[in-house]
Amino acid sequence: MRVLSSLTVAVLLAIAPAAFGAERPYVAVEQRFNAEQMKATGLDTLSPQQLALLNELLSQEQTAAVAEATKAVRSERKGLLDRGDVEPVHSALKGEFRGWSIGTVFELENGQRWRVTEGSLFLGKPVPPPKVTIKPGLMGGWFLEVEGQTPKAKVRRLD
Repeated sequence: MRVLSSLTVAVLLAIAPAAFGAERPYVAVEQRFNAEQMKATGLDTLSPQQLALLNELLSQEQTAAVAEATKAVRSERKGLLDRGDVEPVHSALKGEFRGWSIGTVFELENGQRWRVTEGSLFLGKPVPPPKVTIKPGLMGGWFLEVEGQTPKAKVRRLD
């Protein structure tokens, strides 16, 4: 049971750099801990074969975590649609329009949903659903332009 707890700690320590996007090579457990820490965690009781296996498993876990995080970042940066399109979206909002603030979710007539991540606009009274254009910006950002309104909202696609 003590080895299982040690294994859990070692796994967390091994994958922590990957979780934060660090791209550094795997460092063996015996290089991460001093003799006192190895004894306190029970890792000093492992045979050389067990320690080698633990390091191999942790290295594989780190590699998989980095690959998954890299895939997620690439997917996030891919853009508007799953196909990677970067063409503007032309549609209209569903429902009446009163403006936006950070967190506002807009549903378009074409079925897409977008959340405001930057910007705000408040209209004193609701207006009928306006036409909108969502255009790509620099560095993967998208901006919602509402017909008849000057400010733009930075948005992120939800689906």
